[in-house]
Amino acid sequence: MARSAEKRGKEETATAAKKVKATGKPAGGARGGITAPVTPSPELADIIGAKDLPRSEVVSKIWDYIKKNDLQDAKDRRQINADEKLGKIFGKKSVSMFEMNKHLSKHLTAKAG
Repeated sequence: MARSAEKRGKEETATAAKKVKATGKPAGGARGGITAPVTPSPELADIIGAKDLPRSEVVSKIWDYIKKNDLQDAKDRRQINADEKLGKIFGKKSVSMFEMNKHLSKHLTAKAG
């Protein structure tokens, strides 16, 4: 029988706690990929702030900005119509939601480490 996500999470937490107790070392968490902190360019910082954030949080803040300023196309919600600030990021007036991350990545710098 399949375990519920909650039960599986509790079991994984218990296993990690045992490992920490046995080795005396803190548990390592996810530090790469989408959870690694990135530094926004000055253009992107105008929208999301200059603080280093995980890539997932950057995308979330961009979507908040898009929705707050009603920048999704009325007929095709997959299209994002850039205002002046987003135009600097995207390099054009309209992009699809699927190519948005490609444009964002040009404005993000991974922390050296």
